[in-house]
Amino acid sequence: MPPSIKTYPNVVEKMEIGRKNILELTFESNQTMKLDWPLNQEQIPVLRDNGSQAHGPEDKRLINCRQVDVNQLMPLKYHWAWEHYVNGCANHWMPTEVSMGKDIATWRGSELTEGERRVILRNLGFFSTAESLVGNNLALAIFKHVTNAECRQYLLRQAFEEAVHTHTFLYIVDSLGLDEREVFNMYREVPAIARKDAFEMELTAVLLDPDFTTETFEGAQQFLENLIGYYLIMEGVFFYTGFVMILSFQRQNRMTGIGEQFQYILRDESIHLNFGIDLINGIKAENPHLWTLAFQQRVVTLVREAVELEVAYASDCLPHGILGLNSGLFRQYVQHIADRRLERVGLACQYGSPNPFAWMSETIDLGKEKNFFETRVTEYQSASSLSWE
Repeated sequence: MPPSIKTYPNVVEKMEIGRKNILELTFESNQTMKLDWPLNQEQIPVLRDNGSQAHGPEDKRLINCRQVDVNQLMPLKYHWAWEHYVNGCANHWMPTEVSMGKDIATWRGSELTEGERRVILRNLGFFSTAESLVGNNLALAIFKHVTNAECRQYLLRQAFEEAVHTHTFLYIVDSLGLDEREVFNMYREVPAIARKDAFEMELTAVLLDPDFTTETFEGAQQFLENLIGYYLIMEGVFFYTGFVMILSFQRQNRMTGIGEQFQYILRDESIHLNFGIDLINGIKAENPHLWTLAFQQRVVTLVREAVELEVAYASDCLPHGILGLNSGLFRQYVQHIADRRLERVGLACQYGSPNPFAWMSETIDLGKEKNFFETRVTEYQSASSLSWE
C-alpha cells in the first residue's frame, strides 16, 4: 500500500483511484499529479521537485538542469528556441509536392554531360546519408542531454525535417530511375564522402558511450564539440558546397525539380544552423568555464580540418570545371563560409577569402543569417506559398 501523506512534501490530499494502482496527489499549490504505484526511480525526483515549489523560467538551463522537469514547457525562458520551432513549422513541405517530370525528361535525354551527371549523383550520395547521420545524432546523442523543454520541442521538429530530407533523396532516386545501391552506398565507396561522414560519426560515438555525462567538465566540452561538429560544420559548411552545385543547375532552368527541393532543404537548414548557433552560444553563456582558450583552438582546428575535407569533396565532384564552377572557386567559398560560422560563435576569422559566388548571397541569404528571424513569420510560409523572387 502507498505510504501516508507525510511521506511527500507539501501534499494536502492523497487519493487512490479504484484498483488501478494509480496514486493522485494534490499539492499546496493546487497542482495535482497522477503516478503509477509503486513509484519507479524516475518518478521520485520529479515528485520531489513538483512537491517542493513551482519553478519559474529563471530556473531553466540548457544542460545539467536539476531544478526544472524537462516536461515543463511554460513559462518559456529561451524564446529563440520557440521562434525557431514556429518558423520550422511554417516551412513545412513534402518532396512529393514537387513535380519531377521535367527532370526525368532531362535525365533520360542527352542534354546533361557526364560531368554534370557526376555532380548530381555525388551530391545525392552525400546528402542521402548525411541527413540520416544528423537525424541519428539528434535522436541518440543530443536530445537526451538537452535539459530544456522548448529546445527539445525544436529538436523534435528538426528530427522530423531530417526524415523528410532523407525521404527527398529517395524520391529523387526513384523518380530518375537511379541505382539505389550506388547512391546510398557512396558514403562507403567514395573516399571524399566517407571521410566527411567519418569526421562526424567520430563525434557521435563519444556521446554514445553508456558512461558519458555532461555533468563533468570534460563531458560538457565534448557535448559542446558535438554541437559544433554537427551544426556549425555539417549543416553550416559541409552542406553548402552541394547547395551551390545543385542550385547552379536551377539558375540555368535545368533539373528544376531537384533544385526546388534543395531550395526547401536550404530553408530548413538555415533554421537548423541558427538554432544550433543559439544553442552553442547559450551553453557558452551559462557555462563560461567550458570556453577555454584550449577549447577555442580545438574548435578552430576542427573547422580548418573540415574546410580541407570539403575542398577535397568539391574537387572529387568537379574533376573538370562545369557550369562556371571549379575546385579553386570552391576553396575560396568554403573558406568564406567557414569564417562566417566562426564569427557567429565569437571566434576570429581564419582565411579572409571573398565570396566567389555573388549570386549565392541572395539565394542563400548568407549575409542575412544573423537577422533572418527578425522578419515577420508571415513572410516565411509553407512550401506551397513560398516565393523565390
